[in-house]
Amino acid sequence: MPTPRTGSILPPSAAGRTLLPSPDPQVVGLKITACASGATSADRKPNSVTTIELRLSSLSWNYAQRGGENLDHKHRAIATVMAGIRNTHAAPPRQKEAVLLEDLLAMLDTLDRATLRGLHDRAMLLISFAGGLRRSEIVGLDLGRDHTEDGRGWIEILDKGLLVTLRGKTGWREVEIGHGSSDTTCPVVAVETWIKFARIARGPLFRRVLG
Repeated sequence: MPTPRTGSILPPSAAGRTLLPSPDPQVVGLKITACASGATSADRKPNSVTTIELRLSSLSWNYAQRGGENLDHKHRAIATVMAGIRNTHAAPPRQKEAVLLEDLLAMLDTLDRATLRGLHDRAMLLISFAGGLRRSEIVGLDLGRDHTEDGRGWIEILDKGLLVTLRGKTGWREVEIGHGSSDTTCPVVAVETWIKFARIARGPLFRRVLG
């Protein structure tokens, strides 16, 4: 069982904070360079190519959902950095194919929004895709801070979106998820709808749905 949270290692409260605007390609290039060098982790361990590509994909999704132009992965500031990272951190191919937007939409179309299971799965898919979150991170989320002893993080619903706080092997990190351009694909709306109809007031955010 994961070690219970303690007040001494928790990050400062995010109350009153607003989500940052979408970055330009130059900023994205600097960010993924820092991820590849290990500058963003407490133990200075470089992120894998797969992790960086996952975060880049989620950033692109959020960028588009906020109403901006699509983030161009072929922009020199991004493509050159990614090519260098792949060459430097090359490893035997074993990664799974990334889920594309059209794949996500196809999966969402199979879910019945009139059922709790459909609302549950829809919220999980959208928050996972938008935040670049792994399955283990999703299932460990609580509705709020300090709700359970074995939780791996929690969410906060802000005016401009969701702030997800996660505990990993190297410490705490925060993931910002903005509102979508449409309610049907908005991760914030999906999570709020799940919370409302599942009548969740405290504890794990995603719990088992029977039937």
